[in-house]
Amino acid sequence: MATFSKVLLSGSTDGKAIKVAQTATAGTTIHTAGSGTSNRDEIWIYAVNTSASSVKLTIEWGEATAPDGNIEVTVLPEAGLVTVIPGLLLQNSLVCRAFAGTANVICIHGFVNRITA
Repeated sequence: MATFSKVLLSGSTDGKAIKVAQTATAGTTIHTAGSGTSNRDEIWIYAVNTSASSVKLTIEWGEATAPDGNIEVTVLPEAGLVTVIPGLLLQNSLVCRAFAGTANVICIHGFVNRITA
């Protein structure tokens, strides 16, 4: 039977927001999935735009190759927590990174449900 453990995003310090500093690939590291193919990380990511302008956020999902691994969303200004990744799965040490059209105004929050076989 599988077990579920709720863990912090590996790019976070003590559960604090991850500030997206990068404006191009390779982005700021958000989370590195657990190793191996028998376990999975169900990743939930929310973004906050602290600026007064809309900002394009690009999530590099497991790879940095556009468009295969990129998920793009425009985060409206001061809109609160916006769901960006709604529980998608990664495994095998793949990395989720992010970059934004403006540096240091997008903050990433989230968690991981680690599913162990």
